[in-house]
Parts: sequence; structure tokens; C-alpha cells
Amino acid sequence: MSTRPVSGGLPVTLAFVSGLLAIFIGERIFGIGTGRTALSGLGVAMAVGAVLWRFLRLRAASADRRAVEAWALGLYGVGLAALVLYFLQSDVGTGLFGGPLSQKSPRLAVSLAALFPALMACCLLPLAMVEVAAAAMSRAPVLETGRVRSALYSGLGLAFVLIFAFASMFVATQADATWDLSYFRTAKPGEATRKVIRGLNEPLNVTLFFPPANEVGEAVGQYFRDLAVESPTLLNVQRLDQAVEPARAKSLGVHSNGTVVLARGDRKEPFTVGLEIERARGQLQRLDQEIQRRLLTVARPRRVVYFTSGHGERAESRAVPGETARPSVEKLKELLRAQNVEVRPLGVSEGLGTEVPRDASVVVVAGATRAFLAEELNALNEYVNRGGRLWLALEPEGPDFQPLLEPLGLKFLKTPLANDQVYFRTTRQQSDRGNLGTATFSSHPSVTSLSSLAGQAPAVFTGAGALEQVQPPPNGLVQDVSVRAHGATFADTNGNFTLDANETRRPWPLVIAVEKPAPPGQASMRAVVMADADAVSDLLMGNMGNAYLAVDTLRWLTGEEAISGAVSSEEDTPIQHTREQDAVWFYATVFLGPALVMAVGFVMTRRRGRRAPRAAVAGGER
Repeated sequence: MSTRPVSGGLPVTLAFVSGLLAIFIGERIFGIGTGRTALSGLGVAMAVGAVLWRFLRLRAASADRRAVEAWALGLYGVGLAALVLYFLQSDVGTGLFGGPLSQKSPRLAVSLAALFPALMACCLLPLAMVEVAAAAMSRAPVLETGRVRSALYSGLGLAFVLIFAFASMFVATQADATWDLSYFRTAKPGEATRKVIRGLNEPLNVTLFFPPANEVGEAVGQYFRDLAVESPTLLNVQRLDQAVEPARAKSLGVHSNGTVVLARGDRKEPFTVGLEIERARGQLQRLDQEIQRRLLTVARPRRVVYFTSGHGERAESRAVPGETARPSVEKLKELLRAQNVEVRPLGVSEGLGTEVPRDASVVVVAGATRAFLAEELNALNEYVNRGGRLWLALEPEGPDFQPLLEPLGLKFLKTPLANDQVYFRTTRQQSDRGNLGTATFSSHPSVTSLSSLAGQAPAVFTGAGALEQVQPPPNGLVQDVSVRAHGATFADTNGNFTLDANETRRPWPLVIAVEKPAPPGQASMRAVVMADADAVSDLLMGNMGNAYLAVDTLRWLTGEEAISGAVSSEEDTPIQHTREQDAVWFYATVFLGPALVMAVGFVMTRRRGRRAPRAAVAGGER
């Protein structure tokens, strides 16, 4: 066997890399002039000369060296391809294409700009590792191509990792997307808030007063950056430091940092968040809800909603003598005020016996227990006929309101509904079967949020009556059963909360929306009839499904269904268990958990005990 050492190709690679370095200095450092031309030309000549030199070495190489030379020559080719892509973007490309490539074909220019450094990395990193591995065997009688191949693959792998890292950083920078994985998070803009911003027709200015590098300010700023994409031209967000801009802060009524101001024309709505993250957590978790409330104040006209009074309605603040006190609708009123609504009473003293006020956006009848006067019913019917908006929340114990319902094509049977299969258990008596829960919603705009939540927010009705649609409906009316009861619900005619022979199960209507389209230029009549006033009372308004039902009903009645949608919130939801569930968790953690641990330990000990004798016997036999 011959012991002649194998000559290495490191000098050729050094010449090739020197040529690339000369091109870099000429193009990036000199940039213009004869120095650039000379260095770039010299570098190209050196790189091409190294390729030719390597090709001659390949033809003269021995059998064991030929594979290494071929790999190195291929890497040189990759480097030359990278140079070609670079020069296509320089003056050479401008001369070939008759102008800069970035103007002729912007997408191709961006692709070449990204591909050039990637190819250069795939050339230089593997080439360096191949030459190092081959140089280590320069005096060996036979070259081990396996080691060189492993070095080649390692270099390529390192180049691919580097390319992936840079590509990922580029995509992340361009996308500008953030993910908040922390336990405490700031609320994101909800769909309803985004719709309000999309519907802007005048500029809305938002000024954030926070000092630099403030954590609360960064969280609030990110919220408005996410929101600004909905209307980049009309939503103007600016962050200032109150200490640096005292005059601007004073003009907006701000005296300290930690405040957000929404302004549109003469309307200004401030919102104080605070500066310390620990104290501002609650505000940040409810940020979308608070911002939406102020958005509606400055971006939407104020509306007036009248609640009828004098007939035992839930709207009355004091109980009527001789009647059982029922939950009021104060929470409903608060919810309406948060939607930029002014709530007013409407009784005989306010003119209900003559005419519904002209500024009424909606008239609400919330759980009346006594009949209306004929003059009051006539005033309500005239209001509806001229395109008014009526919200009826009925009571099985109250009047049937047939003079109001008949023109709407509806009938209230006043028969309580019950369900012995799906209901809310509160007192553990049979009367609990009247506590209906449902997640059956139509696609009507008055239940937009509930439909989008897909059963995550069921609505609750306690003591609902039976509603029926008159067939066929009066001419021109469009009816939609927006909320239906569970299919196992029945009309409990005798009040025993048990399905009898003359009672049948069916998905009874719980909420029906009625509309009569009007000619262009006139307001269309709209009405919503609920079979239960408890659904909007303080007893159930804490339930998310009932709250969304009330808000979406208001928005549809006032013609603002376009901004309906869920509100984003990051508030912690308390975990609630029934007494039976608490008992199960207690016994599972106190007895079942330790028992499982002991059982696993017993099984593992038995298995080890069985293995030990066999190991000892095997050792004895050896």
C-alpha cells in the first residue's frame, strides 16, 4: 500500500473565499468608483479561477479523493449561484432589465434578496467543515470519505438551522403578532368594539397619558394597536407623557398619567387605568368593556328608552302593597346606560295616556301585573304603527296584552312552561322544573352574540309563559322565533310540574322578534316579545347569556345590530360546585388519591420481589 500523503485543497478554498471577500469589500465598503470595480472584478476572477482549479484537481484526483473534490466543487457552484443572484439586484441587473429589479419585479427582487444569503450560507459553512475534516487526514495513506461526508452533512444542517432562524425572525417581524401566555392578561378588543370602530364616519382621537417604559402603558397601547387595524384612517392613537405635555393634558381634562381619553369633536370621555400593574389588573382585565362603553358615548348619538310604570312593572323601585316583591330591573337599566342610553319612566303622568314621547327610541313594558287603560294601549299601538320600537317582557300572572299582541300576530296563553328533564335546580323541589335553560337560538340579529357563542352562554327563564304565533301572520309582518325552549318543555296547564296526558312536549317560543318593513325613508316597526320578565330582572342579569340577550335586543330595536358581538374579558371566573360535587371532590382527594398511590406502590413492590429470586438463581447457575 502506498504511503504517499494526499495533498489538500485548502489553498484553493482560501483563494475562493478571498475572492468572495474582495467582492464584499468592493460592493459594501467602496460602493462606487474605480475601487469598487477593481475589487469586485478581482474577486469574481479569483472565485471563477478557484472553481476551474478545483475542477482540474477533480480530474487528476485519485479514486479515494475524487468524492471529496466533487463535493467541494459542488459547494463552489452554490457560491457562484449566490453571486449571480446578488449581481442581478445590482447595477448588472439594472443594465440587463432596463431598470432596477425592485421596480420591474418587486416580488422577484425580494425573493432574490432572501435567497442570496441563504445560498451563501449553504456554501461557506459546509465548505469550511469539509476542508477541516479533509485537512485532518492530509497525511493519511487513504482518505476516509465517511468522515468528510459527515462533516458535509453537519455543515448543511447548521446552515439550514441558521436560515430557518433568520426566516422565522423576518416573518415574526413582518407579521408583528404577539401571544400573551401569562396568567394575568389584558383584555383584547372584542368583536363588538371592533364593529364600532369599523362604523366610524368621523375621526376619533385616543390619547394615552403614560410615562415612558410603563408596563400598564404598554398593555393599553397594545390594545389600541390591535384595535387600530379596523380603521387606520379614522382612529388616531397618540401616547403622551402628562409631565412633558401639561398643556395638552389640561385641554383634555387630565391632571396625571395613567389616563386614557377618547375624544370626538366636543365630546371627551376619560378613563383612569393607573400606573402600577398590580393595582391596574382589574381595569386591564375589563379594558374592552370599559373602552366600549366610552366608545359608544362619544361615537354614537344618545338614545332615550322609556320604561312604562304604574301597572306593577318590574321597573318600579318599590313593591306594590298587597303584592309579593319581585326582582327589579335595575341591573338592566345599568346595562342600558352603559350602551349610551338614557332611561326614563313613562306613565300616565308622563303622557302615556295621550301619546308616547317623540324622542322615544324604545318603549319597554317589563313584567306588568295589572292591565293598561284603553287610552294607554291606544297610545302604544299608535306608536308602533308609526314605526316605533316595543319591548314586551310578559308575566303569566299579568294581563295577556291581546290589544298589543294581536296586531303583531302573537298570542300569550299565560300558561306556565315546565321541563322535567333539563332545568336549573335551586330549591330541590318540583317547582324547579319551571327554571328553564336553553341554548337554542336562531340567526336573527337580536341574538347575534348568543348564536356566535354556540351554546357557551345559555339563557335562563324562570316562570316563563306560553307564546304562540297566529297563522297566517298579519300582512307585511316578518316573525322570527329567536329563542326557543328545550324540546322536552311542555305547557303545564294544571301547575303540577309533571307531564300529563293532555300535555305535549315541544320547543315553545320564548322570545319572538317581529318586524314590519317600511317604505324607503321611513322607520320600520320592530318589536320583541319575551315570555318571561324574569329573564331581564336582577335575578338573572348576572348570567352572561341573559345579559347578551338584553344588549342585542336593545341594539336590534334601535337599529344598531351591526355592532352586536361579544365583549372580551380576562376576569377570572369563579369555579362553582354543587353540594354533591363538593362531596365527590372531598372523598376523591382524601381517600381515592392516597389509595391509588398505595395501590401503585404495592404493584411495583410485588413486581420487584418477583424479579429478585430469578436474578439470584441466574447468578448461582453462572
